[in-house]
Amino acid sequence: MEKLIGHNCADIPVSWSDILDASHNGIVIINRDGVILLYNKAARIMLGNEAKSPVGRHFAEIRPETWGDLKTILESGEPQVGKKIVLPQATIIANRNPIVVNGRVLGAISVFQDISEYEALISGLQGYRKLHRELEAIFESSFDGLYITDGKANTIRVNTAYERITGLKREDLLGRNMIDLVREGVFDHSVTLDVLEQRHQVTIMQKIKSDKHLLVTGTPIFDDEEKIALVVTNVRDITLLNDVRDQLEESRRLSSRYYQSLLELEKFQHHLQDLVVKSSSMIQTVRRAIKVAAVEASVLLHGESGVGKSMLARIIHLISPRKERPFIKISCGAIPDSLIESELFGYTKGAFTGASPEGKAGLIEVGHTGTVFLDEVGELTPATQVKLLQVIEDKMFTRLGGTRAISVDVRIIAATNQNLKDLVQKGRFREDLYYRLNVIPIHIPPLRERRDDITALALNRLEKFNRASRCSKRLDPAVMDMLVQYDYPGNVRELINIMERMMIMSEGNLISISDLPGELREQTSAHYDPFDEGSTLQEAVRKIEAHVIQGALHRHKSIAMAARALDIHPTTMWRKMLKLGISKTDARMQ
Repeated sequence: MEKLIGHNCADIPVSWSDILDASHNGIVIINRDGVILLYNKAARIMLGNEAKSPVGRHFAEIRPETWGDLKTILESGEPQVGKKIVLPQATIIANRNPIVVNGRVLGAISVFQDISEYEALISGLQGYRKLHRELEAIFESSFDGLYITDGKANTIRVNTAYERITGLKREDLLGRNMIDLVREGVFDHSVTLDVLEQRHQVTIMQKIKSDKHLLVTGTPIFDDEEKIALVVTNVRDITLLNDVRDQLEESRRLSSRYYQSLLELEKFQHHLQDLVVKSSSMIQTVRRAIKVAAVEASVLLHGESGVGKSMLARIIHLISPRKERPFIKISCGAIPDSLIESELFGYTKGAFTGASPEGKAGLIEVGHTGTVFLDEVGELTPATQVKLLQVIEDKMFTRLGGTRAISVDVRIIAATNQNLKDLVQKGRFREDLYYRLNVIPIHIPPLRERRDDITALALNRLEKFNRASRCSKRLDPAVMDMLVQYDYPGNVRELINIMERMMIMSEGNLISISDLPGELREQTSAHYDPFDEGSTLQEAVRKIEAHVIQGALHRHKSIAMAARALDIHPTTMWRKMLKLGISKTDARMQ
């Protein structure tokens, strides 16, 4: 031991140094004064002192960060076991013990090992454990059922969703082979076995023991040698999918109906402005016309002369699929019987005396791909009726004097102010043609049955005249009252004529009673009687209320002033106007 504590490292036998250099652990020995007596090769490698041996130098010069611990050991004689020391170049575990001889501390020895690799392994293992926990959480939180087998079809994992969807328990499945499960009737068919056979993703409909039908998709997972290591099967209850599909289809149907309703409403509002319609009966008529515009069926408009059959026919054409094609109006009553057939269907070269040398196409042929409106269809001759029936049934006709049939694609809209059924019974109109034309009948009520429209129509014509003539004419309220009371045998056409006559012939800006035609003054001079034939008491009261409110609106400059004159609140006035179908237009006198 005397040699051990000497100040010259040559005092240590060489064989000791060689032996200690062979150790994998680092070994450092210092004397009582802290001078390094031995610093083996492993210590130099771990602690970064390979270039030059530090033997003979004070330990504090070499490793000042750990000198404090060794000094404490030299002073106290107490060992340190399993001390973890983190150095810039390594992490070590050291066992430090005092060298005691005869009760005296003569030095200290430190034996340590580099655990950096172990630390990395532990860190990696912790990372894998964390990843495993995360994957487990994802696996269990999936809404779809997941079923995993190995490359030999043995069940190794089943998630909670799979148990919920199928009603099967994982303890009855784990470790079981799919061949056995199919044989026992747990599954009617195994997508896993299909994947193992076909080596690609497979989707099938599967029935399980609980009579549930599932949509299952099996996906192979390959290892580095291109062998199937796992088969992951995704499972969904097809019943839920069917419910979702049905709900989606129902939503689509509702959306389609809503969209169609919006289109009809938009078209209705747009063309309602053109027609100047306020009465509920006429609104329903226009709605019906807009609805039938989308189909190809024949339409028969019937109503008195002047009610607006031509305008309604044009509106049907303008919102139909044929709106970009021709609209041909034929006034059947205005064409002589001798010419009606040639005008409608045309004629060939030399068909009759005075015929054009080149022949002529008829109006039906001109309307090809479009709409043909036959006004006063009851005036057609029997021969023309036969040819029109052929056009409707066969989409073909023959020109006058010709032998070759001509194909034509037209939609027929007919109108009449006569009772075609009576004409059929009298033998003046073909019954088969009547039923072909009357596929969708639309009745347009006369103006006397929709007096709510009279005010709007009159003011509309007044506004158009003022705008075109740059005038500022207005109606005396008494004139409007008399216009509303008049029966209009000529309907809308007569009202328009009366308005134009008064606007042209009136001297000043105010159109007064003296400007009214004589026949209108005579009919309306009697006391106003709201009790039309067939009117109920409720209807009569409604007409009186509407008449009074309209009169007040015409006598005063604003709705508020009219309400005060009637001793009602303006809000009440608005509510009654909405209920009676009276618009703000009725209040525009100035």
